[in-house]
Order: sequence, then structure tokens, then C-alpha cells
Amino acid sequence: MFNGSHTKIAVPRGSTESMTNRFVDRVAIVTGAGGGIGEAYARALHGEGASVVIAELNAEAGQAVADDLGDRALFVETDVGDPTSTDAMAAATVDAFGGIDHLVNNAAIFGDMELSGLTNVDYDYLDKFMKVNMMGALHCSRSVMRPMRKRGGGSIVNQSSTAAWMGISGFYGLAKAGVNFLTTSLAHELGHSNIRINAIAPGPTDTAAMNKQVPVEFQDPLVQSLAIKRLGTPGDHVGPVLFLLSDEAAWMTGHVMAVDGGQITRI
Repeated sequence: MFNGSHTKIAVPRGSTESMTNRFVDRVAIVTGAGGGIGEAYARALHGEGASVVIAELNAEAGQAVADDLGDRALFVETDVGDPTSTDAMAAATVDAFGGIDHLVNNAAIFGDMELSGLTNVDYDYLDKFMKVNMMGALHCSRSVMRPMRKRGGGSIVNQSSTAAWMGISGFYGLAKAGVNFLTTSLAHELGHSNIRINAIAPGPTDTAAMNKQVPVEFQDPLVQSLAIKRLGTPGDHVGPVLFLLSDEAAWMTGHVMAVDGGQITRI
């Protein structure tokens, strides 16, 4: 899970006035919501009426977000790489709010990720990395599926990445390609329970985590390669995720949506 320092993330411009309250009386879990893009998701869901669980490994950051949101927000210390921890996360959510309707599998090791390739990465590190960045989405989905069934269904959004399609991102891309497969496979396994599963694949996004991984001198060439020539912001991903979670996407499942300024184009 990203363990960067806590910084307040703004909801997209004008969104406070345009909230439609799509998530009133709904309960949502956002993993890795102690900062960055995950925090933006949690704030937006809360702003549209949801009760939100901040499922985060960094206790200080997660509690700070929950405290700032106030009513209808709860911090639950969670290690998505450990299914026992994700089961406890789901149980704490049901105890606090009565059920679970939505899950965003955002947590990942990224900002502090080791820089090495598939041929030289330490196997113990690779095992830990894949438990969080790929298997974490499966652990959390399995933990919430029974409470979702009791509510008549629900929706899940996995956080993928354009790295899944680029073939140059080593074990990070491998993990995200696995998330894409999980998204499609689980959509078929859980569709009969009225549980929808989609994913978004962010492109290069201006966060503390990305700035640790991509030095400033490499960012301008990266921007120039995009169709929309700027880095993304956490707010750019909020609208697509809330759409996929909401009833507006009621007949969408098993899809991976690129939100990337045109970094990846597929015909």
C-alpha cells in the first residue's frame, strides 16, 4: 500500500456544486485512501453521500483522512496483501455501516517501488509486491462479495495502469496485467450475484508517488508523448471511477477503461 505523506486532495473543480448524491445510503470501501488518487476517490464518494471506509496500511495517513471527512467515514488499518486483514476490513465495515455496496481496489506499492527488471528483481520482493499489487484486488473482492450479495449486489472498480499494455514496465506492468485479467474473470464469476467489476487504467498522473518514480527531467518528454499534453491529476480519475461504481453503469462489467490523456490508443 502506498505509504507516502498525507496531503489533502481536492475533489475536482466545481464538483461540490454538481454532486448528484448517487451514493446516498451506500457504503463504499477505498483501499489505499490515505493519500493520492485513493484519497480523491474517498472524498468524492463521501461528497456524494456514501459512508466511506478508508482502508489503509499507513495508520496516521488513513486516520487523518477519516477525521477530516468526519461523519460517515471510518479508518480501518488494512494490509491488502493479507486475506486475513481484508476479511477483517470487510467485517469492520459491516459492523460500522450495516453492509457493503462498493469497493475500489486502489492500494498498491508504487511510490517506494524498487527499480529493477524481471530478470534481476529479488524473488522475495517480487512475491511481496505481487501479493499487494495483483492479489490484493482478489483478496479484497473475495472479502466483500458475501456482504454485497446480502445487499442484492454491488460494484467494484480495480485500479489498473497503462503499464499493463506497454510491455516495458517489468513486474509493475505484470501485476497490472494480472489485475486486468482478474477484472474480466471475476466479472463472469460474480455477475450472477449482481456484482459488477470494472477497472480503470490511469496514465501518468501528478502525485507524490509518481514524482518519486519519474524524475522531473523525464516528465516533459512523457507529457509530449500524450495526445492531451499534460499530466493527469487525481481528479481526472474520480469521474470515471464514480461512473463505473454507480447505477449509471448498470450494464457494464469486465471492462478496463484507460484514463490517460491518450497515452494508449487501441482500435
